[in-house]
Amino acid sequence: MLDAIRWDTDLIRRYDLAGPRYTSYPTAVQFDSQVSTFDLFHALRDSRKALRPLSLYVHVPFCANICYYCACNKVITKDRGRALPYLQRLEQEIQLIACHLDPTQKVEQLHFGGGTPTFLSHDELRQLMAQLRKHFNLLDDDSGDYGIEIDPREADWSTMGLLRELGFNRVSIGVQDLDPAVQRAVNRLQSLEETRAVIDAARTLQFRSINIDLIYGLPKQTPESFARTVDEVISLQPDRLSVFNYAHLPERFMPQRRINGNDLPAPAQKLEMLQRTIEQLTAAGYRYIGMDHFALPDDELAIAQEESTLQRNFQGYTTHGHCDLIGLGVSAISQIGDLYCQNSSDLNQYQNALASAQLATSRGLLCNTDDHLRRAVIQQLICHFNLEFAQIEQTFNIDFQGYFGKLWPQLQGMADDGLIKLDNERITVLPAGRLLVRSVCMVFDAYLEQQNRQRFSRVI
Repeated sequence: MLDAIRWDTDLIRRYDLAGPRYTSYPTAVQFDSQVSTFDLFHALRDSRKALRPLSLYVHVPFCANICYYCACNKVITKDRGRALPYLQRLEQEIQLIACHLDPTQKVEQLHFGGGTPTFLSHDELRQLMAQLRKHFNLLDDDSGDYGIEIDPREADWSTMGLLRELGFNRVSIGVQDLDPAVQRAVNRLQSLEETRAVIDAARTLQFRSINIDLIYGLPKQTPESFARTVDEVISLQPDRLSVFNYAHLPERFMPQRRINGNDLPAPAQKLEMLQRTIEQLTAAGYRYIGMDHFALPDDELAIAQEESTLQRNFQGYTTHGHCDLIGLGVSAISQIGDLYCQNSSDLNQYQNALASAQLATSRGLLCNTDDHLRRAVIQQLICHFNLEFAQIEQTFNIDFQGYFGKLWPQLQGMADDGLIKLDNERITVLPAGRLLVRSVCMVFDAYLEQQNRQRFSRVI
């Protein structure tokens, strides 16, 4: 079993820098317009030849109401009719992608994100899933990880019953905060009763896993009020929790301009919220997986971390990193073999491209050998808090210390500070460094110095 996290305020203040979350390496910031649909077709052909299993991500961008903190790609509208032309184009994309894959490639993982996927009507959800089943090899025995993001204000028992019938067995529920003053400040009024009703339905209908999202650092939050939210959420007994740090970047995300900066908690208060949350969740039996994620010890993520099989991709921590990830919908990102590619983030551009029978690929990246090497290093650190040099040396035919010689003084400084243990065979992230593992990964990021750090959230 992994050691507990050790809270070290001085260390956190020194290493709490802005940097990537490493759902990929290289990160999406490195994507450019040199990648085209030709590259995507080439990658799909390689996937077909290798008969690699698949993970599908489907982006549904619509929300009926705006949450001021949100940095997702979304379209705010009360007009439910706007979903129909989007779904028509999405179905075209499904057909265009699927014809380049082998029908026997199994879809081990499926995730609907947004936006609010349950913005769609029941008939629209049925039709979309029917198209996916028609063109991809979705599993029928409930053995796949088929998840969907839920806004409890947009779901009821009948919705949950439909989702279970369609094959979903995991739900991720947005809560963020239960305090009414905080909810008013971010324009997301959502009662505990609404959230509990959705969770009760999911349990009754035998969904396999329930995740709850929380955010600390929102306007009007205090350490005491957020502790009450965490206690209420613990009483709901989700299998997993994501506790995100709110990054206030109003210059990049227009909805955040509606937040009064004077209402935001001070940095010291944010630290106290995180420290208390860790203490509360640990006392309740949750395991720190890493990067804001917690899970019960019998959850698949916790087991995978124990068995050193945990991975990380655009869907976060996963047990399906060996799959080719196919992103469908506006702004969706695919990771297929050596290729990252992203659809246009503009709804009109996405729909117009598909209306012309063209895919909406707008940018991406083809990974080189150095990218693969550094990705493997970062993956080991961020998933397992441990990196064996021999494993990397054998896989990539390098001498680790020779290849990364210039980084050694930085790593030695982290070792002296107590973040990591460093010797000639491995790097071990120590309990005091686990909350700061992003900072350790950033040492190995060859692109970071060229990037504007303002694009990233802080580590804590």
